[in-house]
Amino acid sequence: MAAYLTHQQKVLRLYKKSLRHLESWCIHRDRYRYFAVLLRDRFDKNKDVKDMLPEWCLDYWHPSEKAMYPDYFAKREQWKKLQRESWDKEVKQLEEETPPDGPRTEALPPARKEGHLPPLWWHYVTRPREIPM
Repeated sequence: MAAYLTHQQKVLRLYKKSLRHLESWCIHRDRYRYFAVLLRDRFDKNKDVKDMLPEWCLDYWHPSEKAMYPDYFAKREQWKKLQRESWDKEVKQLEEETPPDGPRTEALPPARKEGHLPPLWWHYVTRPREIPM
């Protein structure tokens, strides 16, 4: 039976496998080194990411697991309640502001009044702090 691998070990193995795969595709050493540096940069940019768990997975945690983080899950329940209450209004706002020929960009509109929430606001609230926008 295999031993449990830490997140750091998994990332290291992924990095090594990625380098080996890159090496198999690049014939010339200078091109390989160039893409290896780009690959290392991509790994370095994400080295501080701690939350690898999608938001919806938290709905399936056992109550004993949720009990370890009572403050977070209490706040999360408030967010989910507010999300359910504001969903229809947000979708209506997006439909009203979308031109007939479709949106020109993927950017969402801002909140219309001071203190109000922008459409689809929960993606900002639930985003991990380690990933700045």
